[in-house]
Amino acid sequence: MAGRGKLIAVIGDEDTCTGFLLGGIGELNKNRKPNFLVVEKDTSITEIEETFKSFLARNDIGIILINQFIAEMIRHAIDAHMESIPAVLEIPSKEHPYDASKDSILRRAKGMFSAEDFR
Repeated sequence: MAGRGKLIAVIGDEDTCTGFLLGGIGELNKNRKPNFLVVEKDTSITEIEETFKSFLARNDIGIILINQFIAEMIRHAIDAHMESIPAVLEIPSKEHPYDASKDSILRRAKGMFSAEDFR
């Protein structure tokens, strides 16, 4: 990977993944594993969690984007991730708007600063 940047991985509904794939994020690693998972009605929570953990373990991924409603399904795994890379960002979907109160990463970041830090 010398000389190359890190990839963005996506765990999302069909519309979210399609948009990012059309934007050019789709890649396969040397083991032919994609950097995205399209979550459908019949996708098990176990499969979502295993994919998330596999993205965490890959050294070619720098950011994991996950629809917030899917993140809620594996909240315990997301809360357990304490490393800065890969960064995990929760994003809205067409059907589910973003709710900042549910975003554990944002809550953690807010806890790092006080109002005095911004004066």
